Amino acid sequence: MSETTNSHKIILSADSTCDLDQELKERYNVQYFPLHIILNGKDYKDGIDITPEEVYGEYYKNKVLPKTSAVNVSEYIDHFRPWVEDGYEIIHVNLGHALSSSYQNCCIAAEELGHVHVVDSCNLSTGTGLIVVAAGKMIQEGLDAETIAERLRSRTHKCHASFVLDTLTFLHAGGRCSAVAALGANMLKLKPCIQVNNADGSMGLGKKYRGALDKALIKYVKDELSRYSDINTDLLFITHSGIPQEYIDQVRETIDGIIQFKEIHITKASCTISCHCGPNTLGILFETL
Repeated sequence: MSETTNSHKIILSADSTCDLDQELKERYNVQYFPLHIILNGKDYKDGIDITPEEVYGEYYKNKVLPKTSAVNVSEYIDHFRPWVEDGYEIIHVNLGHALSSSYQNCCIAAEELGHVHVVDSCNLSTGTGLIVVAAGKMIQEGLDAETIAERLRSRTHKCHASFVLDTLTFLHAGGRCSAVAALGANMLKLKPCIQVNNADGSMGLGKKYRGALDKALIKYVKDELSRYSDINTDLLFITHSGIPQEYIDQVRETIDGIIQFKEIHITKASCTISCHCGPNTLGILFETL
């Protein structure tokens, strides 16, 4: 467990939707709590006993998409209680409140237990992951839990997340866009960009890129990195829902040709994220100063 040189006993915890890779999870000792994926009446734990590929396969075979379910209050209490009883302070980073009731449920659990500092990431996927990594660094620096939580909450507006979708089929199947919009976009070979609002985690439609996916991704990366003059070059995530390596390589090469980041991590999105956007979705996620 995380215990700093200043003897602050702190646990770093996060919803599974933060989509960190194993190296970062281990580096910062992140304890995950999985959201629920309910498919054909069975309750799965996201990232533990179900994969995005299984979700896609079920849709293509039977036109069935899973439902996603928040972590409830009692689950959070059970998750946190052993650490609280052992004298730890806990920092837990949640999926944005506009996307799930997990944040509200976590706050209720924290109020009951005490010693749990809940942070609404106001984001999703590795947009949340950026906040988790920042928390891990502050724990290693020896800051106390309350100070860390306050600093994280003031940082969420600096985290930028967006994704390019290869198809609107899954958004339509999940009730998030009309059949006409999905059909039109697919027929016109439009690749829409989904922008995350870092005030609450809600999603909105950005640019629509026309043509082949590889060309769309390169244009998208150039557009996103040119939007800000104060990009924090410490860390960038390339996060995808399952996509051929050649596309990832092209995106990485495009990024390297524009900005040199100290670390670039390539991660795969959780089922909670992937089931809404479908395969071949890819985004870049980073902070500004």
